[in-house]
Amino acid sequence: MSAIVSPIRNPLVTGNKSYHDITEDLVSPTEKTPSGLWVFGLMISLGLLTFGVFCIAWTIWFGIGSWNLNRTVGWGWDITNFVWWIGIGHAGTLISAILLLFRQKWRTGVNRAAEAMTIFAVLCAALFPGIHVGRAWVVFYFFPYPNTRGPLWVNFNSPLLWDLFAISTYFTVSLLFWYTGLVPDFATVRDRAKGIRKRIYNFLSFGWTGSAKHWQRWESLSLVLAGLATPLVLSVHTIVSFDFATSVIPGWHTTIFPPYFVAGAIFSGFAMVLTLMLITRKVLHLQDYITMEHIESMNKVILLTGSIVGVAYLTELFVAWYSVYPYEQFAFFNRALGPYWWSYWGMMICNVITPQLFWFRSIRRSIFWTFFLSIIINIGMWFERFVIIATTLARDYLPSSWSYYSPTWVEIGIFLGTLGIFFTLFLIFTRVAPVVAVAEIKSILKTGGDQYIGPNAKPHHHHSHSHGHTTHAHSHDDGHGHDDHKGGNDAAHGIVGDVADVVVENDDLKKVEGIGPKIEGLLNDAGIRTFRQLANTDVETIKEILVAAGNRFANKVPDTWPRQAEMAADGKWDELQAWQDILDGGKE
Repeated sequence: MSAIVSPIRNPLVTGNKSYHDITEDLVSPTEKTPSGLWVFGLMISLGLLTFGVFCIAWTIWFGIGSWNLNRTVGWGWDITNFVWWIGIGHAGTLISAILLLFRQKWRTGVNRAAEAMTIFAVLCAALFPGIHVGRAWVVFYFFPYPNTRGPLWVNFNSPLLWDLFAISTYFTVSLLFWYTGLVPDFATVRDRAKGIRKRIYNFLSFGWTGSAKHWQRWESLSLVLAGLATPLVLSVHTIVSFDFATSVIPGWHTTIFPPYFVAGAIFSGFAMVLTLMLITRKVLHLQDYITMEHIESMNKVILLTGSIVGVAYLTELFVAWYSVYPYEQFAFFNRALGPYWWSYWGMMICNVITPQLFWFRSIRRSIFWTFFLSIIINIGMWFERFVIIATTLARDYLPSSWSYYSPTWVEIGIFLGTLGIFFTLFLIFTRVAPVVAVAEIKSILKTGGDQYIGPNAKPHHHHSHSHGHTTHAHSHDDGHGHDDHKGGNDAAHGIVGDVADVVVENDDLKKVEGIGPKIEGLLNDAGIRTFRQLANTDVETIKEILVAAGNRFANKVPDTWPRQAEMAADGKWDELQAWQDILDGGKE
């Protein structure tokens, strides 16, 4: 059954793609020799990763004293970066799970990279609690292991333990969701590969054959995992916010933190997805699959979540003023006008003011402005986490203990190292799997391809029947359920072209609805090679040809074929298109 698609909806797949084109464009980057730009990026990422590993080793060897933490600021860059990375990991599950449940087709261009980004970001985030304990070998205190060492070490009342459960669950479900989506595409790569590479992808694809049963189970598993992951989007950063909100420190002890943190996480996550995808889109030439429609839709989400974050900032200020609680008021006065004023105003400008530029459609649809603002937003969200932690802790109830925190080279190096880990993993990912989900792009081609919908769809007119503009291909069955998408664009987008496209000696009979390559061959063998010959052949004769060819063709109904052929022979392509659409409508 064809989907009902608005004729004015802009396409999500451009370039007049066939199914073969999609496979070739998305799988070939995993098969070709890496470009010089990719190698250059990998070298930079590996350099940052190496420096980060050195700084982590330095921290373990010399202790947390190599950081600039002090008796007042016990959390610094480490927890700031931990919360920042967790936030970035949010967009992947949102795009994949929630938008899948709501059947938003625009997710298909960006969901694969967003899911991968989630996995890599959570790995980077998990690094910081592991080294923040100071003695890395006591990290097992985080885990509720069997009580063999005396009293149970972990404190189930601590939100830091809640973090462990929430983040590990989030990571596990996200990993399963990501890998489930990869299975059909790994099979596609396997079928094009040879030798050891074929064996590797055969193992990764779990023996995928593309049968109806496999697709049914794949769809069911995807929906189940999406249902599990959806509450995790809300719960993970809610629990991270409890690290602060369950304390009694002014500026932290507030009930607005959970929704505020969730909105901020989605805000920063979408910005990072855009940053990565715009680069990937350019380097791998994916402009036909990551279109302006995808970019604009994501910018709308950023505008929404950025506005929520802005309201949360203002609400915090209002509550501090309305509470008439001097310590709460001082906490916010200190943020705005204290020694860390630069970070507070940087946060306000980056997170509240700049996203409002997306109200303008020209900016929402500008590659330059989208890329620039996505980086600005990520900087602003880092500032937000720094403001919450450093400005709140630097000045407590005792003025004699007030201090000013700034990171050492070791802390900066560890953060750069996590950037190196993130980009190294992402660059490797682009070489081993399609960055855009091949199977999911194909699933929306007939309802989102520019040859079916949008202002450039063919034919260039709208039909009055219930399906609106041509939203489906006229697949001509050959008896095996195969359609004739064999690289030819005419079959892919219905009847297009004009009389000049018809070869007089041997017409393309497949342009008649219901005729595929096999049936065309039968008609040719019977001497019917042109539209005119088919138009002059009575239906009974055609039925006899089909019955004689065997049972697989005997159930075909050729009643309309002569009439369609007559229209094609007379060059009445628009009438033929309308006729075929009416025939399709009657099948619904």
